[in-house]
Amino acid sequence: MPHTLLLRFAAPLQSWGVSSRFSLRDTGKEPSKSGVIGLLCAALGLARDEANTNNPQFAELLTLLMGVRVNREGVLQKDYHTAQNIAKADGGTKETELSTRHYLADADFLVGLESENLQLLQTLQAALERPCWQLFLGRKAFVPAVPIHFPNGLQTGLALREALQEVVLTDFVVEAKDLRIIIEDAGGTETRHDVPLCFATRRFLPRRVKTDFIRLHEGGSEDEGNLLIAPVA
Repeated sequence: MPHTLLLRFAAPLQSWGVSSRFSLRDTGKEPSKSGVIGLLCAALGLARDEANTNNPQFAELLTLLMGVRVNREGVLQKDYHTAQNIAKADGGTKETELSTRHYLADADFLVGLESENLQLLQTLQAALERPCWQLFLGRKAFVPAVPIHFPNGLQTGLALREALQEVVLTDFVVEAKDLRIIIEDAGGTETRHDVPLCFATRRFLPRRVKTDFIRLHEGGSEDEGNLLIAPVA
């Protein structure tokens, strides 16, 4: 039986780069799987050199089926950065480094993680409630505006798509009639190269995803078929 753990990613700034190289730092339009797993590692206290497939705890995270509901599309922005005295790989220093960094402003996402391993989801829920290290949304400066976890965010017996479609946030009014969702699907037509094998050596595998649109019931009440999720008090 599948179960789904729901997370809230809302902040003034987020960034979910999957193909960043050197001085150009990109961002996707929604959270990447590598970014979400990295956040889970921070909550669990898994260091970068421990986050690889030789670690059974990390390998379990790769079994999670991930989906994202876009409550509010972010506005794509970019910053121009200048840094000085940058360490080089050969041991020297570079006097000045210029970079362009993209990010999403004012985005709000509902992230779902599905697994038949209820104990794994319970462990993650507890870790997110009391994380080992600071949690951030793609970059260390981008901290959440609201708590990532919900007290009742673990939906037992509810599959990923159902959870993303049926859950209404009590502190958020959905403005769009149709909400975009992105769900892992072996038959999906889009490829995302964001399944981490090792964070230390930056090795990743591709996955298939499917983009669809859902409509929440008008009013968002339990009588109309929705499940209400309240933020942390």
